[in-house]
Parts: sequence; structure tokens; C-alpha cells
Amino acid sequence: MRAVVLQEHGGIEGLLINDEYAEPRPGTGEVIVQVGACALNYHDLFTIRGMPNVRIPLPVVIGIDTAGTIAELGEDCSDWNVGDRVLIDPLDPAAGKLLGETQDGGLAGRVRVAVRQLIPIPDDVSIEHAAALPVAYGTVHRMMETRGMIRAREKVLILGAGGGVGTCCVQLAKLAGAEVIACASSAQKLERLGSLGADHLIDYSQSNFVEEVHRQFGKPRAWCGGGVDVVVNFTGGDTWVPSLRCLTNGGRLLTCGATAGFDPKTDLRFIWTYELAVIGSTGWQRSDLHAVLELLAAEAITPVIDRIYALSDAKAALSALQRRATFGKAIVTP
Repeated sequence: MRAVVLQEHGGIEGLLINDEYAEPRPGTGEVIVQVGACALNYHDLFTIRGMPNVRIPLPVVIGIDTAGTIAELGEDCSDWNVGDRVLIDPLDPAAGKLLGETQDGGLAGRVRVAVRQLIPIPDDVSIEHAAALPVAYGTVHRMMETRGMIRAREKVLILGAGGGVGTCCVQLAKLAGAEVIACASSAQKLERLGSLGADHLIDYSQSNFVEEVHRQFGKPRAWCGGGVDVVVNFTGGDTWVPSLRCLTNGGRLLTCGATAGFDPKTDLRFIWTYELAVIGSTGWQRSDLHAVLELLAAEAITPVIDRIYALSDAKAALSALQRRATFGKAIVTP
């Protein structure tokens, strides 16, 4: 079986595309899924590099977001049939495992998972769109709906809006009736974000996004308005303090990650002066995956797919993700 195998931490170039990786076999309460599509995430790059205080058993097949069809059933899987189309919930809390990190993932021909991880894919939803959902859309649904409680007519500034998470943020904020300010690093990405419904566009490769927010919506002043109601910042790093400077009194800073650095400098003066709320959100619950699947089936959202790669081109797909050259999701198919 062909699989993309991480043998040691380092760079993308160290990944092995192994054409003779062992075929998985199902145990009791397990199924084998014939992979139809695996969506890449920035988390895959963290797994490749290695993360502080996270021990990953190597070698491991990477790839978190996976959908396909059931190929084999183990014992005690009577509610499912061979051929059923399924989305795999990458998190298995009962076993303390994450697909593509602490158990073999979806960048392979087949993958073994617990039957409790399966979610049926509605007939009118493609396997590629389903695969795009868990890490990005599931996480964003929890961050925007459950934790952030985005409301109609709020001004929502989204940093890194051109990626898989960002394009979902734009869609869910618009679905809530918010006024969306999308930030990205190129005119091409901003044009596409406009087609997704973003109301205001900021190219932060050409201008300072804080100055642009102040120019368009006023500089925040204690008790006197100005600024935006919500900033979505999952990059961290050097954008953290500038994000605080964009928020109106009582504003909310939402975060679900830190792709540019997890230990940024901060400035507590903005937090107390403007009575800001910093709201964290980690991953998704199963209910979030059902919710985004329902939205997808109802055509209320559409996962943005940049390109579909063959499994043999997985390194190129990961390289494009690392260079931030993708708009939306990169999908890999066997």
C-alpha cells in the first residue's frame, strides 16, 4: 500500500512515500476505510517538524482530515456496511489518539479507525468536501459559534483569511450576518475573498492592517467607539498586539491556533483599558462536525478547495501549504 510516512522529525523533504507500507487489518470495533480524500492542514507541518512536549510514535502515516468508503468491517460493527461513505472524526478521545499523529492517518490508500469515529456523509456531499471539514471547519464552527458567539451587524476582522481556516471564518461570519473585514497577503487572494462575501479587503503585504482598520472604522477610544467588534487571530506571533489595537471597547479576540508563533509579546494595557475578552477555542466537538456537514448539505457553506493532488505529489502539496501559496484547502487523493 502506498503511504506518506514520517520516519523522523525535520522537514518535508524527509517524508518517505512508501509503496510497500503494510495494509491495515481491522480489529474488534474497527473498520478499514478506503481513502477517497485527505485534506492537508498546517497542523500536519507541526507534526512533521515536531512539537514541544508532544511525543509522536514513529514511523507514522500523516494526514488528519480523511473521508472515504468502508472497505472492511471488524467484529461489532453491525450498524455499518462495506461501501458506506464516511467522514472520519480525527479525534478518538476514548483512546486518546489523533489521526495522522498518534495513529496512522489518511495519506495512504487505506486507514484503520475505530467505528466510533465514523460519521455518514450525506448523499449530496462529495468526499472531497467532507474531507475538508474537521480541522478547519469543525474548529472554526466551535470558535465562531460556541465560543465567540458572532452576531449580526458586528464588524469582524479576520487575519490570514486566505487559508483553509480563514475562508471558513469568512463564510460563517457572513452566515451570522456580520460585516467582514478580510486580511490576506495578495491581491489574488483578496479578490477571491470578495467573491466569498467579505465586505472589506486589506492586503497586509502592502499596508498596515491596524492603520487600515483605524482609517475605515476609527481609532478605538475608551468608552467612545471606533475599531471592530471581533478580531479572529489564529496566527499569533507579531500580529498579536496589533490585533488588540484594532478592537473597540468590549471587543473580543478569538484564537484557535498560532501558526506564526505561540509565545508572542502582549500588552495588557489594551486588555484592561478597552475591557477586551481574549477567547480561546481548541479543536471541535462531534456536534460541530455534524453541524458543518448539515450546513454543507444545505449549501449554506462550501469548503474552498485550492487544488487536488495525487498521493505521489503529497510533498508538493505540503510545500505549497508551507509557503502559504494555497487559497483554501489542499486535497490529496490516492
